[in-house]
Amino acid sequence: MAVAARLPRPRGRPPKALAGYRETRESLLRAGMAALTEKGFSATGIDEVLRSVCVPKGSFYHYFASKDEFGSALISRYAAYFAGKLERHFHDKSRLPLERIQDFINDSARSMERFQFRRGCLVGNLGQEMGALSESFRQQLYEVFVDWQQRTSRCLRAAQQAGTISRDFDCDWLAEFFWVGWEGAVLRAKLERRPEPLHSFGKGFFQLLKQ
Repeated sequence: MAVAARLPRPRGRPPKALAGYRETRESLLRAGMAALTEKGFSATGIDEVLRSVCVPKGSFYHYFASKDEFGSALISRYAAYFAGKLERHFHDKSRLPLERIQDFINDSARSMERFQFRRGCLVGNLGQEMGALSESFRQQLYEVFVDWQQRTSRCLRAAQQAGTISRDFDCDWLAEFFWVGWEGAVLRAKLERRPEPLHSFGKGFFQLLKQ
């Protein structure tokens, strides 16, 4: 007897069960990002995240195999979000390259103020917790920082081409220096609950570029 051919899934909205799964998973990721930018991974309990989106306690493992898998998904989500933010600023052709970096600093300060400085950088928070986290996070976090540095380095090279900074500068090193210092400034701004540490770091970085 011939086996009936499997009919292709019709186009349009996904089945209700699948759509519900995706919506709930997205809700968990959004809640997890908010919690981790505010308190970090170790201090964030799964129960807390589940309660915030009204998901039953026993349902978590229907969406993620483990807390580590959840953490990895959050890093990927935050990395994609932040890459988009950098892309918008660093590729804004209406602004000079160094103005784009200043715009990023100003936008970040406003974002922290919007949340009363309770939230910082998810990737930076996790990096500070590496002693208590799975080693599987280390490479993933490192790769995110490298991506941010590469985007910043390209913006600095554009500044060299525009003649606004010296061509003698090593843009890869400058980009690395920026992110090492920036994460410290974010931590200090969160601690002091004010934007001055971000602007102070930015002022110092631009002063370095005048040499």
